[in-house]
Amino acid sequence: MAAQAATTTRLLTAEEKHTASDLLVRARAAMKVIEHYDQATVDRLCQAIAWATANEATSLRLANMSVDESGMGSREPARRLKVLGVLRDALRQKSMGVIEEIPDKQIVKYAKPAGVIASLIPVTNPVVTPATVAIYAVKCKDAVIFSPHPASKKTTTETVRIMRAALKKQGAPEDILLCAEKPSIPLAQELMSICDLTIATGGPAMVRAAYSSGRPAFGVGAGNATVVIDETADIADAAKLVRMSKINDNGSGCSADGNLVVDTSIYDAFLTQLQKEGGYLVNDEEKKLLQAVYWDSNLRRTPETIARPATVVAQRVGIKLPPEKTFFIVKESNIGKEYPFSTEKLGVVLSIFEYSGGFENAIEMVKKIFDTGGKGHSCGIYSFDDEHIHKLALAAPVSRMMVRQAQSKANAGNFTNGMPMTSSMGCGTWGGNIVSENISLKHYMNVTWVSRPLPEDKPSEQELLGEFYNSEIF
Repeated sequence: MAAQAATTTRLLTAEEKHTASDLLVRARAAMKVIEHYDQATVDRLCQAIAWATANEATSLRLANMSVDESGMGSREPARRLKVLGVLRDALRQKSMGVIEEIPDKQIVKYAKPAGVIASLIPVTNPVVTPATVAIYAVKCKDAVIFSPHPASKKTTTETVRIMRAALKKQGAPEDILLCAEKPSIPLAQELMSICDLTIATGGPAMVRAAYSSGRPAFGVGAGNATVVIDETADIADAAKLVRMSKINDNGSGCSADGNLVVDTSIYDAFLTQLQKEGGYLVNDEEKKLLQAVYWDSNLRRTPETIARPATVVAQRVGIKLPPEKTFFIVKESNIGKEYPFSTEKLGVVLSIFEYSGGFENAIEMVKKIFDTGGKGHSCGIYSFDDEHIHKLALAAPVSRMMVRQAQSKANAGNFTNGMPMTSSMGCGTWGGNIVSENISLKHYMNVTWVSRPLPEDKPSEQELLGEFYNSEIF
């Protein structure tokens, strides 16, 4: 995911320190006002926020505003469905009082607010991330202080303004949701250090800052989604879903397919089908030119090509792109950090690798690709061979694996799979994160475990120790 990249190491100003303190005081006061709200009341507020941000007219306006401001992403407001998905998940769960009972363990769980949340917003998702964070937070009676990315601050600020207006309309305190109107790295760091919890949906630098703030934090990891297509795949369906995933919001998401690992027996047929779906296969000379435009001399992604339409990238490269082509296909056989086409793309470029000699070789290629970056995030597979699916799941160093699904539309949950809906995905210790799951409602609350006595459940030492009972003493 695109980083909130630091451009300066200046110290926090007195004004910024006052701003952070004032925002925190206002947020805590708002939480005090809503602490007596019941489940029906907060559910209604969640619905109001979702409507305000995800209705078609507003979604279209904000999508256009985002592209006009940052140049990234698509003007098609397809991501509005994620807001509705998060609302669905939120409405189906309890977030206060008794939320779970485990009779055989005599355990009862009670939910409590997590507190004031500092939410770091990425440049690539300035609308949906604040909307989904707000729904989960309000559901749990938390307050949120949003820290926009400077390159998309107008869009995020407008999104928060809309949500505040929706709260006010329902008679709720607007300050449940607040926004730092003059974002900066020092201000974000101060907010993270004083809020009860940070949810850092941004790049590695800001995630590291969140974890070093001295306060609890949920971070996300970088993506480099790699998808295996074996000999049992439905070629036409796989190519269609890969295209849908790749061009979704111009590849802005860290879940968008970056690398395809294709069985040699179907490689040519699949490559042909992928081109029919709108893929432009670059030649060797164009590949060199594309690399020079997509990465700088230090192999860092160039900001002006992140999440841009294929037409914009083609113009920069000097490719005369046919109008029906919407993404680039690059044949690749080399893997490593020195080969950037095997690393994360964050755009409309797709690398394709060929494997032969058995499925184990595909798994080895996947593992090598993740050694270049993206460990912990996600992989996928198009296969009807359950043994292949099982083997990849055992071996892949990822937190989520999609089977026969459009990766960028499925990882964070959708209406045709069971993944928790979210806009923030933890990547486990592989990706430097504390959780290896989608950040969802349960991460926005504290839980009190109430335990009542049980009949004693104490096996004998001989039962527990087995063959080691009364054995040699060292």
